[in-house]
Amino acid sequence: MAADTLSRIFSALADPTRRDMVDRLSTADATVNQLAAGYAMSLQAVYKHLRVLEDAGVVSRPRGPQPRSVHLEAEVFDLMDTWIERYRRKAEERYRRLDAVLEAMNRDEQKEQDHERDR
Repeated sequence: MAADTLSRIFSALADPTRRDMVDRLSTADATVNQLAAGYAMSLQAVYKHLRVLEDAGVVSRPRGPQPRSVHLEAEVFDLMDTWIERYRRKAEERYRRLDAVLEAMNRDEQKEQDHERDR
């Protein structure tokens, strides 16, 4: 389930307009009309972007009469953070191993230079 969810989330956030909507919603909920005011596109296009974000679980809109506020579902970012953190730790471990190899190479090179100088 998590992989499918992550794929939908990352896909939804691949679009710069949707990322901007998420950014704007990170400060406060907004109605669709309030969100639309920031873009040179039709209200229908804004609804399409919101539908993608809703389908991915990034935002929600309560059922009921208009106007309904769009709400950012922050726990989605916890899932993303967990996934990203796992790969960040793996990358850091590779860099630590590389640092150790480079340090050993530098020590070996320094030993060779010291040995050559002592001759």
